[in-house]
Amino acid sequence: MSAAVPTLDRQSELRVALPGVEQLLQRRRAGEIGEDVIDDLVSLSWIEWNGGALRLTTTGQNICRQQLPK
Repeated sequence: MSAAVPTLDRQSELRVALPGVEQLLQRRRAGEIGEDVIDDLVSLSWIEWNGGALRLTTTGQNICRQQLPK
């Protein structure tokens, strides 16, 4: 597991990928998310471990909402 904060380019990639990650988490298919993606999202506090399962944090939810069409 990486403790370093991802680069700005990587953060941009993760921001774009986050809604898809949210969908996978809702469908209980976290196994389809790459470990490197999970590590980076956790280090950014966009997702968190909760009782052995992953879930979006409030920050992660807000990032997803920002990407919705207006």
